[in-house]
Order: sequence, then structure tokens, then C-alpha cells
Amino acid sequence: MAPRRRRRRPWYRTRAYRLARTTVLAVVLVTAGNRCGGQHDGTAHERAAGPGAVAPAHPGPSGADGDGEDGGRADDRGPDRGGAGGDASNGDGPARGKSAAPRPGAPSSRPPAPLPRSRATTLRIPSLGIDAPIIGIGLDGDRELQTPPLDKPRLVGWYDGGPTPGEPGTAIAVGHRDTRSGAAVFAGLGRLGPGHRIEVRREDGRTAVYTVDKVRVFDKARFPDKEVYGTSRRPELRVITCGGLYTHRAGYSSNVVVFAHLTSTS
Repeated sequence: MAPRRRRRRPWYRTRAYRLARTTVLAVVLVTAGNRCGGQHDGTAHERAAGPGAVAPAHPGPSGADGDGEDGGRADDRGPDRGGAGGDASNGDGPARGKSAAPRPGAPSSRPPAPLPRSRATTLRIPSLGIDAPIIGIGLDGDRELQTPPLDKPRLVGWYDGGPTPGEPGTAIAVGHRDTRSGAAVFAGLGRLGPGHRIEVRREDGRTAVYTVDKVRVFDKARFPDKEVYGTSRRPELRVITCGGLYTHRAGYSSNVVVFAHLTSTS
């Protein structure tokens, strides 16, 4: 039998054709991808900056991010820092390179100037509904911090041997959590948290406003005197009351301590 003759491959199945087709497809895909990518970036920016949307923040000349509303958080940029931020509701901000005017009532990151000495008269904690008169207290015969009289549970004691409101150093205020007659002035002190305000009115009519940094509960047997009563260069405040477990024999086992620092004066 004579051998079969090999059939010749069609032109569209040759190696040369496949290589040429692959090259053409690669060039087409790269060109189309570049065009689509540039168009997508432009439309995304337009959608973000449109009415009712928050425009993306861009670094200002000094590297500060745009200034937007963030759940009531204070603006932590100092007055000497620039930025491209504006009102977050519509994305419109001042021209880049110009400092935005501070919003009314927005606290500055620059610490307030300390106040001269003036006796404390009233302590307010708006978040707890506390508005209590202050009396001066000192140390007893055992060098222990005194407390307000038990028959006056709504009073706050301010340690006279320390700074007055707004003065540099660590000021101390104490009050009862409860008495036999019921809840006292600092019954809800443990509900405070970072960012809450404590306002202390002074005899000269000025008010020192402190912001809470942290709240801690310390066992009385291992109370950290240095951490709580230690000196500070800036004006700080400690507000102290009882906490922990209670027994008729020993009273409360712990102390609730609020750590705060001066953030404004009025």
C-alpha cells in the first residue's frame, strides 16, 4: 500500500499566524486599558466632589490633612499649621496655601495660659448633671485627705494645700458616692470617660474647664499616691470618690479617680 500524503495545514493554523494575532491583541488591550484608566480616575473625583458628598482630603502646604467634621472631635491642628480643609458638608474649602479661619467655639491645640490663684466655688460636670458648691478641705491628723461632712452629701471638697482651678500643678477634688441618706454628689462619677468636661468656677468669676483623660479604679490597699497626687507642670485635676465593693465593716474597697487637664478658660 502506498504511504499517505500529509495534508498541508490551513493558513489560519500556522505558527506565524498565531504569533501575529497574539501581538496585535496585546497592543489593542494595552491601548484600551490606558484610555479607560484615565477616564475612571476623572469621573471618580467628580463624584466625590459633587453636591452633598465629602470631598477627599488633600494634604495642605504644611502636610496637614483637610479639616472635616468627625463626630464632634476637636480640631487638633495648631494655628500655625496650614491645610486645605473646609466644611465637610459640601467639600468646598479655602484655596490651598491659605489658613482656614477657626470655627467658632473650636478649641485650639495650644494649651491655655494658666490662671492666677483664686479659690474654687462651684464644680459642674454637664454630662452627669452635677452642679455642686465647693468647700475647702485639708489633711487630718494622720495626714489623710479630709472629705466633706457626711450630713452634706451634695458638697465637693477642694484641697486647699494644692493649686486652685487653672493653676499649674495637680489640683484635688473629692466627694462622697453615697451616704446613709442616699446617693451623694459623685454617685455617677464612674460613668465619665475621655473627652468629658469638668468646669470649675472660681471666686474671681472665671471658669477653668478641664477635659477628662482617663478614669481609673484603684484598690485602697494599693492606692498609687505618686500617680494620683504627683506634681505636674501643666494644670491638672483629680476628682476622687469611693468605689469597688462595700461592706459595713470596712466601707468601700476602692477609689474611683478621674484624671483631667485644663483645656480652656472663660
